Amino acid sequence: MGDPVKMATVIRQALADGKTPFEPATTSPSQTAKIDLDTDKLDKVLGAKGKVNSGVYQFSIPRRASVTENGMSASPAMGTGTAINFQPTGGGKAAIAGDFVVTAEEVNPMIRALRENGIEVFAIHSHMLEEQPRLFFVHFWANDDAVKLAAGLRAALDKMAVARS
Repeated sequence: MGDPVKMATVIRQALADGKTPFEPATTSPSQTAKIDLDTDKLDKVLGAKGKVNSGVYQFSIPRRASVTENGMSASPAMGTGTAINFQPTGGGKAAIAGDFVVTAEEVNPMIRALRENGIEVFAIHSHMLEEQPRLFFVHFWANDDAVKLAAGLRAALDKMAVARS
């Protein structure tokens, strides 16, 4: 916490010291606009609109209730929303990865839904210290038919208090 300009200056310098590139990679619109997946079906199954980003179809699904850290709002863009990524692997299949953002009561039902649908859980941890409600981050991975995996992800989302679009 503090003066936003001072914090931004320090962060910018730290990124420069670490040789972080500040210019985005150059890609043509045709490289990012198309992806070898039925994105309309994925959107319908997940109940959200994804976006193509460098060959990956991405979803960000916010929680229904707002999240705060130290009394300040922490928006989904700050990492409090569920992130789901589909990378095509050919033949209608995709590798999926991301993390669900869940409360303690949601952890086991959500994991059960993932496992019942062939989606592996490989990490459970917390990113914050004093957030409200208390959140856990559950990372997942699978490679199978993209629409089938989307249905499994939907089953997991149905165990959580997510915002409906």
